[in-house]
Amino acid sequence: MSSKKPAPGKVFPVIEVPSLGGGNIRLGEASDGYDWQLIIVYRGKHCPICTRYLRELDETVQSLKEMRIEAVAVSSDSKERATSQIAEVSPSYPVAYGLTIDQMQAIGLYISSPRHGINVEGPFAEPGLFVVNEDRELRMVDVSNAPFLRPQLPSVVSGLRFMRGMTEAFPANGTYA
Repeated sequence: MSSKKPAPGKVFPVIEVPSLGGGNIRLGEASDGYDWQLIIVYRGKHCPICTRYLRELDETVQSLKEMRIEAVAVSSDSKERATSQIAEVSPSYPVAYGLTIDQMQAIGLYISSPRHGINVEGPFAEPGLFVVNEDRELRMVDVSNAPFLRPQLPSVVSGLRFMRGMTEAFPANGTYA
């Protein structure tokens, strides 16, 4: 299966997924009170590295909120599996589940197949981090094909603080043509 990698500076697709808190979360569109959105895609319940990363995300949420950046997390897990994993994290940010293969491909994620010894329900997304601004423009993107290749969240927060403090608008990095 192939996927098109998301282009910085381009409009990020709005993807609606069910929320563990009820209702839906719109990835790519910050909710009321926020103007930017940080989206973390995690592999799912089978991944202990993901559980640790989700805990680390929770440690950065207050700094993100102060910058009016909404943090959300999503996986392809079922509601039951996501609920079980998220109970270990107790996050202060919204978590969604049920990301489909078409949705994974739409945002350029690497997708892995189930394999012997790994307790998964089906194909699952490898990690991704996306930052979308108030115009739904993709400002930052990091997609990985392995669970241990993820940006350090304190560095992401520091970079966002710098970016949000700029007095002049500038193009997204990586957009040279």
